[in-house]
Amino acid sequence: MPTGAELFVDAMERLGIRDIYTLVGDHLNEVLSVAGQRGIRVTDFRHESGVVHAADAYGRIHRKPVISLVTGGPGHTNSLTGIATAFQAASPLIAVSGAPSSALAGRQVFQVIDQVGMAAPVCKFAAQPANAGQIPFYLGRAYQEAVTGRMGPSHLTIPVDMFAGKSDAPLPMPVPAAQPAMTPSSAEVEQALRILREAERPVVIAGSGVWWADAGKELKQFLTRTNLPYYSVTMARGVIRDDFKTAMGYSDGALNKAVHTVFPEADVVLVLGKRIDYRMALGGPRLFSPSAKFVQIDVMPQELGLTRNLELGICADVKAALAAMNASIGKETWKPRTQWMKRQRTERDAWKSQLAATAADESSPIHPAAFFAELAKALPDDVLYAWDGGDFIHWGRATLPAINPGGWLRLGPLGTIGSALPNSIALQMAYPDRPVAMITGDGSLGFYIAELDTLVRYGLPVVIIVGNDAGWGLERELQGELCGSTVACELRATRYDLVMQGFGGEGENITELAQVGPAVKRAFAARKPYLLNVNIRGARSPFTEWQISGKKK
Repeated sequence: MPTGAELFVDAMERLGIRDIYTLVGDHLNEVLSVAGQRGIRVTDFRHESGVVHAADAYGRIHRKPVISLVTGGPGHTNSLTGIATAFQAASPLIAVSGAPSSALAGRQVFQVIDQVGMAAPVCKFAAQPANAGQIPFYLGRAYQEAVTGRMGPSHLTIPVDMFAGKSDAPLPMPVPAAQPAMTPSSAEVEQALRILREAERPVVIAGSGVWWADAGKELKQFLTRTNLPYYSVTMARGVIRDDFKTAMGYSDGALNKAVHTVFPEADVVLVLGKRIDYRMALGGPRLFSPSAKFVQIDVMPQELGLTRNLELGICADVKAALAAMNASIGKETWKPRTQWMKRQRTERDAWKSQLAATAADESSPIHPAAFFAELAKALPDDVLYAWDGGDFIHWGRATLPAINPGGWLRLGPLGTIGSALPNSIALQMAYPDRPVAMITGDGSLGFYIAELDTLVRYGLPVVIIVGNDAGWGLERELQGELCGSTVACELRATRYDLVMQGFGGEGENITELAQVGPAVKRAFAARKPYLLNVNIRGARSPFTEWQISGKKK
């Protein structure tokens, strides 16, 4: 007669899940023991939120769920930030928390809280089985909820007595059905193409939906045939290389000043798999003309026209929609809008020149723009990025090109700073033979700094680049400009390279620009966890300038 733990692992394997990210606790001993005996890859972390961030990152990279498994009580509450991050990023995740024995429910029991109730607001589905025999059913249901429609996290609380208990008649697990791609009607396809053909100044903006739909091939074909200027953001970064002939870089006005000029001039905006959200100024006059016609394609009907009136909203899978438009276009190649493309390139090149002029500052301490200019010369071509948040990081996002699909891993709409470290662990595990660079600030690094131990224990050769300006740089700039003084913004100039060495990795301290290139090359050649502590000056990033200009209006 199988135990609940055995039923759980059986169901995992039937669902094709071979990974568990965890932090051990008393509620998990039975299930972890079974998973280890079955050869499931169990990766243990130092903080439950780090566990869930890594599982979220895995889901984004592979477009399918992995399981995060944490203990109950404070283990569960620690995990909630990671679950909320996955929810905002629409990332498939099955977040499982143990709990005290259900036989003691209703009494003053150690670590008993309403875990399902806490998780429900940031999940697509949250539940607790009533007994061991229900575990396969609920795990199958959680999987199906996580991957259906716009993806997102599911949560299960499974008390310890259910993992340990036995069942001779378990409920069958619902086998997830293949999700048919939502296709647009022929009328919608023809209307979208007509609007684009008639436009004088169209632009295309792609978001994470392009990545989730695995629509890179279809998108490249569409852009090649239509010659439309293309901008990307979130998980779409790198799906089409930034050096593609019509690619113009970031669509984010906070990081690409070129769009401040060209987007207001656009008369048609095609939005692919992207919410018209804060990154797009809600489609409002800060970035777009009120008279511009918007065509939005999204898998969720609730998103269509939510913040901006549309000329056409198409509820469809982006891959299917692009394939249908390509089929309608056939072998035809649209005539390039020469002057409009020239306008795009002129503004893009002017922005690059502005960044380069800032990067020419060779004085000390190192200016972040100067650092990233040197870094770009030394990075491997196939490097994958785990980006954190903060002023230092935003200089890099504005400077470095996105050229590798799935290799531009960001925090997500919740802006959970610090999560780049657990994200980088998942990224390196997903691509063990590829170079991974984690780029963070000294403030952000502190959140999950103990995960340096996880990198070392698993021998993951992530190269961590820390911009160290001894403070919370973005807030320091915002407070100084908007409040006239700063409070709670200063940190110590800690030697994080020595901290990494204390955990068993390697590290270097960089104080001069001339040290950057050789140090970066040594770090990637070492194939060990490596931290570069880069001493920089506080310098207001383009992102922060954008924030300040918005708050002053």
